Amino acid sequence: MRLLARLTAVISALILSASLAAAFETRARAAFVLDMGTDTVLMAKNADEPLPPASMSKLMTLYMLFDALRSGRVQMDTRFSVSTKAKNMGGSKMFLNEQDRPTVEELIQGIIVSSGNDAAVVIAEGLAGSEAAFARQMTEMAKKLGMTNSTFSNASGWPDPYQRMSLRDLAILARHLIEEFPQYYPFFSQREFNYKGRVPANRFNRNPLLSRMTGEGGPRADGLKTGHTQEAGYGMVASAVEGDRRVIVVISGLPGPIERAEEAEALVNWAFRQFDRKTVARAGEAVAQARVWNGGQPEVGLALEEDLTVLLPAVRKGDSIEAEVIYAGPVRAPVRKGQKLGELVLKPEGLPEIRRPLVAAGDVPVGGFVVRVTSAAQALLTRFLNGPAEAM
Repeated sequence: MRLLARLTAVISALILSASLAAAFETRARAAFVLDMGTDTVLMAKNADEPLPPASMSKLMTLYMLFDALRSGRVQMDTRFSVSTKAKNMGGSKMFLNEQDRPTVEELIQGIIVSSGNDAAVVIAEGLAGSEAAFARQMTEMAKKLGMTNSTFSNASGWPDPYQRMSLRDLAILARHLIEEFPQYYPFFSQREFNYKGRVPANRFNRNPLLSRMTGEGGPRADGLKTGHTQEAGYGMVASAVEGDRRVIVVISGLPGPIERAEEAEALVNWAFRQFDRKTVARAGEAVAQARVWNGGQPEVGLALEEDLTVLLPAVRKGDSIEAEVIYAGPVRAPVRKGQKLGELVLKPEGLPEIRRPLVAAGDVPVGGFVVRVTSAAQALLTRFLNGPAEAM
C-alpha cells in the first residue's frame, strides 16, 4: 500500500517567493534568473524560446576550448594559425592577420575581452579543421550539457537563421563554465586586453557590470559575456557573487547598451536583496517516521542525505510550509541505515517542485518470534476485514 506522511516545513514562504518573482517587470524581451546554490529559478520570461544569441554564443566556443584544454589536446601556450577567413571577419575583432600565431591564452582573452569574431574562427578551425565542423560539434556538446534549445552554425554568433540559443540554455552553459573550469573562469573578469597594441579603442571588457558592481557594499560581478546584433538587440549573460551566494542573470532584446547595463544590474540586485537562503532540514535528521513491517521496532526515521537549503523572500509572512513525505509502506524489515525509502516533495506555488530522496535514519532488524506472529495476525485480520490487499 502507498502511505503519505504530512510534514510542516516552509511552504507559505515559498509561495510568497513566487509572487515576488512575478512582481519584477523586466524591460528585456526575454530574461532568466537563477540562484545557483539552491538551483532556484527566480525569473523565466520567454526563457525557452530559441533566440539569436549574438556574441553570447561565444561562451559555447570557449566551453569547447576549455574542454580541449582539460583533455590535453591543447595547452595554454599552443599556437594557432590565422586563416584569411578569420582575418576578414567583420564586427568586433582582435585584428589578427595571416602572419599571427596567437596562443590559446591570447585567444581566450581576445574572445572574452575583445569579443573577437576573428579569434572565434581561429579556435574553430584550429580545433575542428573548419568552422562548419566545429559548429556541428558545438551543437552536439550543447545537447550533452542539457541545452535543448541550442543550435549552432558558426563559432562567433554571426547572424544566421540556424544560430539559436534559449536563455535557459545560456544559463546552463554559464553554470557549466563556472563549475567545471574554475581555473579559467577568472579570465571573465579581466578588464583589459590589447593584442600586440593593435586595438587601443577595443581593449576594454564589454561587460558593464565589472565596473558597476565591484563588491563594495553589494554584489560583485565577475563574468560572463555580452552580445549585440540588430536582430538580437542587446543582451548579456552575467554572474555575480555576494557572500556564499551566486546568481546568474541572462537578458536579451534590450534596445541599447545603457538599458542592458541598467537592467542587468537591477536584476542582480533584486535577486540578492529580495531573497535569502534558508536551511529547512539537516542531513541525517528524521523528517518523518515510516512504519516497519515485521521489524524489531515499529518505525524508522526518514532522513535527508544532504542539508536541504531553499531560497525564501527576505521579507515574508511566517516560516512554515506544507510538504509531503512519500514512501511505499509499511517498509519490510530488515532496514539498513542509508537505504532509500521515500521522497520529500515541496510544491511551492508558481515554482518548480523540489524533490529530495529520503533514506533510513537507522537500522531496523527483523523482529523476534512474537513480532513475527503479531505481524502475521495483523495481516490476516486486515485481509478478513478489508478483503484482498496488496502484498506487503
